[in-house]
Amino acid sequence: MYFKSTFFEDYQLQDKRVTLGRTITETDFVVHAGHTGDFFPHHMDAEWCATQPFKQRIAHGTMIFSIGIGLTASEINPEAMSKGYDKLRFVKPVFIGDTIHSEVTISEKADGKKPEYGTVTEHVEIINQNGAVVLVCDHLLVVKRKTVI
Repeated sequence: MYFKSTFFEDYQLQDKRVTLGRTITETDFVVHAGHTGDFFPHHMDAEWCATQPFKQRIAHGTMIFSIGIGLTASEINPEAMSKGYDKLRFVKPVFIGDTIHSEVTISEKADGKKPEYGTVTEHVEIINQNGAVVLVCDHLLVVKRKTVI
């Protein structure tokens, strides 16, 4: 992890970055359930899940979001602040043993509410080892401009 100043003007539409992968473990399920209090049987009860359509435990969507976004945090940009996430969707289930990675594409740029800032939207796709998109969202950034308009 390192610092790299990237100003609004430096972001280019359709620029893309791809993260390294991360394999999801049973420990991830247990730790996430403990952090959130979400002990639903879909995530924690292997016997019950064996009677359900997927036949195995399904990862918490919020866990996959957290891990997938965490994978994108490889550099610190002191010129940008996260405003939040929009259009979050859990597209496909993730299981113990799946390996995910994230792909981030600059999808939008716009003027900000204040002239010294702009907004940048990063479209995030979290993808499993089979190439299937399992989660999508848009990350909204407020980014300092080099030059005030």
